[in-house]
Amino acid sequence: MATFLYRLGRTAFRRRWLVTLLWVVVLGGVGLGAAKAPAASDDGTSFMPGIEAQKAFDLIGERFPGSDANGANARIVFIAPGGEKVTADENQAAIGELVSTVAEGTQVDSAVDPFKAHAVSKDASTAYATVNYKVKADDLSEASKDSLEKAVAQAREAGLTVEVGGTALASQPAAGGPAEAIGIVLAAVVLLITFGSLAAAGLPLLTAVIGVGVSMCAILALGSALGLSMTTGTLASMLGLAVGIDYALFVVSRYREERANGHDPREAAGFAVGTAGSAVVFAGLTVIIALAGLSVAGVPMLTKMGLCAAGTVAIGVLVALTLVPALLGMWPNAVLSRKARKPGKRDGGTGRRSGTAGSWGTRWACFVMRRPVAVLLLGVTGLGALALPATQLEMGMPGAEAKPTSTTERRAYDALAHGFGAGFNGPLTIVADVKGAADPQAAAATMAEQIKDTEGVVSVTPLRFNEAGDAALFSAVPATGPNEEATKDIVQTIRAERPNLEADTGATFEVTGSTAMNIDVAQALQDALVPYLAVIVLLTLLLLLIVFRSILVPIKAALGFLLSVLASLGTVVAVFQWGWGAELLGVEQTGPIMSLMPIFLVGIVFGLAMDYEVFLVSRMREAYVHGERPGQAVVSGFRHSARVVGAAAVIMMAVFSGFVGSGESMIKTIGFGLAVAVLFDAFVVRMALVPAVLDLLGDKAWWLPRWLDKALPRVDVEGAALTSQTQASAATGHPWMEAGRAAVPPVIHPGSDLPACGFP
Repeated sequence: MATFLYRLGRTAFRRRWLVTLLWVVVLGGVGLGAAKAPAASDDGTSFMPGIEAQKAFDLIGERFPGSDANGANARIVFIAPGGEKVTADENQAAIGELVSTVAEGTQVDSAVDPFKAHAVSKDASTAYATVNYKVKADDLSEASKDSLEKAVAQAREAGLTVEVGGTALASQPAAGGPAEAIGIVLAAVVLLITFGSLAAAGLPLLTAVIGVGVSMCAILALGSALGLSMTTGTLASMLGLAVGIDYALFVVSRYREERANGHDPREAAGFAVGTAGSAVVFAGLTVIIALAGLSVAGVPMLTKMGLCAAGTVAIGVLVALTLVPALLGMWPNAVLSRKARKPGKRDGGTGRRSGTAGSWGTRWACFVMRRPVAVLLLGVTGLGALALPATQLEMGMPGAEAKPTSTTERRAYDALAHGFGAGFNGPLTIVADVKGAADPQAAAATMAEQIKDTEGVVSVTPLRFNEAGDAALFSAVPATGPNEEATKDIVQTIRAERPNLEADTGATFEVTGSTAMNIDVAQALQDALVPYLAVIVLLTLLLLLIVFRSILVPIKAALGFLLSVLASLGTVVAVFQWGWGAELLGVEQTGPIMSLMPIFLVGIVFGLAMDYEVFLVSRMREAYVHGERPGQAVVSGFRHSARVVGAAAVIMMAVFSGFVGSGESMIKTIGFGLAVAVLFDAFVVRMALVPAVLDLLGDKAWWLPRWLDKALPRVDVEGAALTSQTQASAATGHPWMEAGRAAVPPVIHPGSDLPACGFP
């Protein structure tokens, strides 16, 4: 593989204008396709087929075809001034005027007066009106929204406190805004410090943006045909930018190193793609495995997001292998530091010959290897302690209660909970299938009465039958809030009563609604987490076994990942569920962790962790294959890769930290979780535990049974074929590269620059 990629890199360098033009044509083509393609519509795919809440939701759509559960809605909450009641004449008049005004909207389906619907609290301090729209929230016109907002403002002028919940005016989750922009700026600064060159800092950002641009345009172009959307591409854009920067960063870094070793620009590009590019290919494969494995969860939306992101990573790999060397061909010296561009200077931009023993990577590796047991025990103990809160992980789907108190949705939620009880914001919808009952109405009434008598249920609404009379709907209001553990127990208790009710009435029922849906989704995703981990870890163990030709190195990589991801999950639980230090991040409401967050975290962090593992350990393997002793190989790997891996990790932390500045709790949680996960994995696991373990294992780290060695396919990640061919060419006087080119092999000299670690 290294030889093929070497030739690919040289070809891209030589045919730089053609390669660049091809990428421009591809970007223009998919961009035109995205512009011309029809907008993606809802394909009607169930959110999570198989769970009871989804089956009940589908049954409602089948038996009650006139009800549109996807239509926008607004729940307008009225709170009387202190000491007054909403039933007072002047307050009643203001509320009635608001309902009448809103009902005149062209997109409004119905607007229910609270006094006619008996939607007034017992103490008459609070009331609510429900407005249903004919269209989805995304399709609401600005005129409809303005009409609602003006009506609310008029009611407030009358002295009432008015808040609006529901989807009609709900604020949409947004990224970190200025904080996210700061994260990208910090990434650029890190690249500039790492390379000492504006061109070298800008090239990874430019190629990553081009790769993401191609991917996102392709998603839009195929959106209508495949049921994709911009939401589907959220993970693709985030990961595409992350790995795109990483992959270009490693190729550019290796190019600068080869230039420092005396290669001319074209040969340096070939060697960079042949060696670092091989690591990019296998790192990309591990990420693709992790993302494609999201299909294990059984969530169609999650499967689409994973496959789109996997395609984006594949494009990022292609960009790193072709476009990056092509751009290096256009500006072969621009990516070097100013000092390196001076005649006679080729130091790769570090100000000294590559591989100097005084580099911080060498010093750190030596520090760890002088006390490997202490470092290993400290790292494992620390991460283990941070992982302990993960055992108390509670998953849910935070709603309005998780929004900042500055939003009207949150204030409406709190007002309803205060006036009508905590469970009012999360009613359970029960659909009774009475098709097989001898007396359908009596059967449905029996079910409603039995469920009303369930401990923890405050009330049930009157039965509503469909036209055919074979199904009935009613709601049960629990005494506890939507995300409380007691509510989950109530749902399970109601469902446990089903067999007896089926035997008594000849009918059955199912429980749905947003609360039941969130409970079922959280449980299904929690059940899918372990199989998902098993699939991606086993497949990646096989891949790393082929790459490193070692039994223990892949196992060590997988165990290190588990440590870092569990520690990050534990930290997220401690902050966002328990509230430790939550105020420092601006978290106003703690509670269950978003259901999708853990599986997202596992997938993304696994990909980045294996990136760092492949890039760091492949240089150690390269040194070992070229003759260095195990301890020397570890130091050599750090000397060449630690600086770049560290920079890549800091970049990812900066980008992910930008999401912590979001006002949305869900986005804040994801950003924080990813940032701390990269911190733990890159700087604790890869930078500390990896050298400690490899030093303790010695030659055993690279042991592989002979029979397995023969059975596994051989892939030349470390570039041994390039070294042997260049050495043979130099010995015979017939370079295998084109005539007149310098053939300086990238040989790592055993034992060089290592006396500081105490090696003989």
